[in-house]
Amino acid sequence: MSDNNSPQSLNGAFRQYYDLTKPKVVMLIVFTAIVGMLLAVQGVPDLLTVVMASLGIGLAASSGAAMNQIIDMRADAIMARTQNRPLATGDGMHVWQAIVFAALLCLFGMFVLVYWVNSLTALLTFISMVGYGIIYTVFLKPATPQNIVIGGAAGAAPPLLGWVAMTNAVTPEACLLFLIIFAWTPPHFWALALYRREEYAAAGVPMLPVTHGEEFTRLQILLYTYILVAVTLLPFTIHMFGGIYLLSALYLNARFMFYVMKLYRNYSDELSRKTFFYSIKYLMYLFGVMLLDHYLWDRVVLLFL
Repeated sequence: MSDNNSPQSLNGAFRQYYDLTKPKVVMLIVFTAIVGMLLAVQGVPDLLTVVMASLGIGLAASSGAAMNQIIDMRADAIMARTQNRPLATGDGMHVWQAIVFAALLCLFGMFVLVYWVNSLTALLTFISMVGYGIIYTVFLKPATPQNIVIGGAAGAAPPLLGWVAMTNAVTPEACLLFLIIFAWTPPHFWALALYRREEYAAAGVPMLPVTHGEEFTRLQILLYTYILVAVTLLPFTIHMFGGIYLLSALYLNARFMFYVMKLYRNYSDELSRKTFFYSIKYLMYLFGVMLLDHYLWDRVVLLFL
């Protein structure tokens, strides 16, 4: 019989708490938040603010992810994509432990943001965390096929939070960063929902492919991708970014539209899966290019003057 305090047991417990935070999702959240921080200032930002804001936002996002798994544990146990989550397996972790863990993450995250960053960032981060962990999970997800559209506001907040962390103000530029992720979320998530539609149906979750069918969902993905393309060009039109961003955004959008058009014309689960995974790369590359343009475009222009 193994000792509960053995290294294997401790490693297993740590892994369960780690998985409860949805680390891959949180990493993307923190990345886009850091981009928001760097774009908000000219030159080198205050390193302490960047570190502490990233920590606070990351802790709050982890708390929201844990709340989501606590509330969704029964549905998670049914779906193949989520049935290995710590609470869904029913192996080792108790619900009360997850609740305490989520509460501690929330409290520590809010303390970090209020004490080291600013109260506005803390407030907006708390609203975003509650929006995803409770409002989306409890009310929107089981109630409407538009759940991901409405609930996408919480997931779109990180770059705005990063911007506010550096400026203590909500500006039009910050709202544009928010709008890009808000428009990106439906085609991204519905591509996943298409090839997982039977699992969502079994779990009783009214995702769009379940309630309105595959063909209607493909049309919505196409229409929202058109919106996304238009939104991603707005930062260039207001001179927030320059040519590096424009050319890169046009290329990334062209590739995204290529996948979406193929999906719309000739559906397959494999193509839907490829569209979903490309959409993740798309967002990472797009925000990475924002940084390149922010720090390099002026130098490129000077070379030709």
